Amino acid sequence: MADVQIGKSQVYASDLGLGTNAVGGHNLFPNLDDEVGKQVVRTALDNGITLLDTAYAYGNGRSEELIGEVLKEPEYDRSRVIIATKAAHDPAQDGKFNNSPEFLRNAVEDALQRLQTNYLDIFYIHFPDETTPKNEAVAELHKLKEEGKLRAIGVSNFSLEQLKEANQDNYVDVIENQYSLLHREAEKDLFPYLKQHKISFVPYFPLASGLLTGKYDKETTFAEGDLRNSKPEFQGERFKAIIEKVDQLKPLAKENDATVAQLVLAWYMKNPNVGIVIPGAKKPEQVAANAKAVDVRLSNADYETIDQLFK
Repeated sequence: MADVQIGKSQVYASDLGLGTNAVGGHNLFPNLDDEVGKQVVRTALDNGITLLDTAYAYGNGRSEELIGEVLKEPEYDRSRVIIATKAAHDPAQDGKFNNSPEFLRNAVEDALQRLQTNYLDIFYIHFPDETTPKNEAVAELHKLKEEGKLRAIGVSNFSLEQLKEANQDNYVDVIENQYSLLHREAEKDLFPYLKQHKISFVPYFPLASGLLTGKYDKETTFAEGDLRNSKPEFQGERFKAIIEKVDQLKPLAKENDATVAQLVLAWYMKNPNVGIVIPGAKKPEQVAANAKAVDVRLSNADYETIDQLFK
């Protein structure tokens, strides 16, 4: 794995991380097993993945607790693991977003306890609220950074204008927003600003809830209540059009001795605008397969072919 610097901070992490919303995220996915979730984390660490991306919203803190339990096991060295967590959902306000300095300070303290550690490598404001000045929210995180409780400051789900407000003092190191081969809005305005201000970018949903893995065909349907049914890209002609494009990746994947998912992850890792890619996983074997994406050496020509196919 290549090490990537997070913004202007002293945090360096593997360019392939692990999204952990299915580790303890019982409010997000049915029938999760906590022991399987812990094994997902162990498999990531055992395969050279150093960044674990979690959040309070994943199981109302349960994901953080499970990660903390794994990192207390004797075979793992906390100092070699990069923990990124997030908060904004205020349980005292029925989950309403809160970016107030007091809330963020308490959220950091609570996350430290659940993760059984005395510092966070990256802390993100998970979602913007409607009232808090964003530079005041980030200023509180800067105080926590100076106190040694976090090492890098992040925001998530922020628009470019919200990011500019948050970054008035140049304190923001990283932003995590939706971006994939199917969702490329960030390329137009956001990426130039990030480059100018040395802010790292972490895309979430890089495999588009499985759409970019090659495991679906045009006849695939999803059970009633499945979250995918509410997403436009899983419906009608758009779904079929995406499947056609993904099918065109299969020969390219074969040429690179890779799966479609590994090929797509390799595209992100070669993308100069992407700092770290964080595919999620429900099963340990998925993590082990994703980790092999670092062995895929995309040529410039193959990178461009994938890029243009989904432009």
